[in-house]
Amino acid sequence: MRKIKEMLRLHYELGLSNRAIARSLRASHSTVNDLLGRFAAAGLAWPLSDDLEEDALEARLYSGNTGKSRHRPEPDWSVVHRELRRKAVTLQLLWFEYQERHPDGYQYSQFCRRYREWCGKLDVVMRQVHRAGEKVFVDYAGQTMPLTDPKTGRVTDAQIFVATLGASSYSYAEATSDQALRSWIGAHCRAFEFFGGVPEVVVPDNTKTGVTHPCFYEPDINPTYRDMADHYGIAVIPARLRRPKDKAKVESAIGVTATRVLAPLRNRTFFTLGELNEAIRERVAALNRKPFQKRDGSRRSLFEELDRPALKPLPAERYEFATWKKVSVNIDYHVQVEYCYYSVPHSLVRKEANARLTLGVVEVFFRGRRVASHIRVHGRGLYVTDDAHMPAAHQKQRDRTPSRLIAGADAIGPETGALVRAILKARPHPEQGYRASLGILRLSQRYPQERIEAAAHRANRSGMRSYKRFQSILERGLDRIPHEPRPDTPPAAHPNVRGSRYFSEEASSC
Repeated sequence: MRKIKEMLRLHYELGLSNRAIARSLRASHSTVNDLLGRFAAAGLAWPLSDDLEEDALEARLYSGNTGKSRHRPEPDWSVVHRELRRKAVTLQLLWFEYQERHPDGYQYSQFCRRYREWCGKLDVVMRQVHRAGEKVFVDYAGQTMPLTDPKTGRVTDAQIFVATLGASSYSYAEATSDQALRSWIGAHCRAFEFFGGVPEVVVPDNTKTGVTHPCFYEPDINPTYRDMADHYGIAVIPARLRRPKDKAKVESAIGVTATRVLAPLRNRTFFTLGELNEAIRERVAALNRKPFQKRDGSRRSLFEELDRPALKPLPAERYEFATWKKVSVNIDYHVQVEYCYYSVPHSLVRKEANARLTLGVVEVFFRGRRVASHIRVHGRGLYVTDDAHMPAAHQKQRDRTPSRLIAGADAIGPETGALVRAILKARPHPEQGYRASLGILRLSQRYPQERIEAAAHRANRSGMRSYKRFQSILERGLDRIPHEPRPDTPPAAHPNVRGSRYFSEEASSC
């Protein structure tokens, strides 16, 4: 608005020159000359009447210039502001659409300037433009809620997790027992299910739970947090350190949650998390339905219009909580996880790997590729080994067990099975008979099964328990000769044969 009355006052009352008036009001002297000429041509006199407003005065002095601009159609800036949150929608596109409807409307520069002026009247939080379905802001509120143990009366503080969508400010809140990693991840999963979809980006604070090593340029995300993000197909972009405006949405949502959700519950006593969360859900639903003060609609209506259609669908299954840890592959090609040992391919001996632990599965990754997966066992000193991870020599050694040796011998025939059982039983320790049993089984690759059975029959009848003697039977062809056991004949009479009676008489004489 031109300072018309001030120019006229300085000229008529103070008698200043046109250049002095221009310097005083920071205008050009030509503007002052033009104004005074228009004032004289309009037939007006100084002082002006009190009922003549500056707008009306400007209309009389600049009737040729003001009429056209004053009747230009004004856009609905709240609609423009809301449309900018849609994907790929720009201010220039909205101006094009405005020009198609109103060819005599504002030009692009005036359109942008008036929109910025309109935005300046909104809250600071609302000046940010968030695309529909793009971001969800998450954080823990500073305020807690007391939980009372019904048995002991002990009071603990429940933590309040808050998540809000950028475009609609649609909010979610829940109470957790702590701010540990499991609670943090579980709250995210339940928030996504509450929204009925997944945004593109989640913006957390630089809490230790989510960000292992904060950094202005490349923050190090917690491996479990990153694993959850991969499961839902989202990106984790933490807010910058000491930049609360980066997550102004959730800061505002935390304040509103404290006022609209937690404060009304301050006089109630809660005994369980479930009871507290049920009350929080009711208050959050009312908050999302509450109409805005400076805009049309509510968080719920904006969510249905903007965010819900833009959210990605939820995966078929909820993310299963998993922890990660770095492990070293020992020389026995096993990694230690919680006092138990799990095998990996033997080629990774002395290498560093990453283990992913869920409640029922242990997975081992090397350079981003999964190299082993085992059912998780619980205890101390337990070994879980996959035969495919063993070297060939170790696999052969592993095959040397009594049950496998006996099964291999039984496959040849009953006599061979009986011989191997007898060899294993005859040794103080079964492993002492492994090699003899393996030697007998390998002879079956050189000789027909019938000869092996015949040789075993001969060995069993004669009480032989030796691999070398068994091999001798086959090499000499004794398995082809019928075996006739020696008859039990009394010993021959001889003067040097004293017999058992001699010893009993000797003992009595003593």
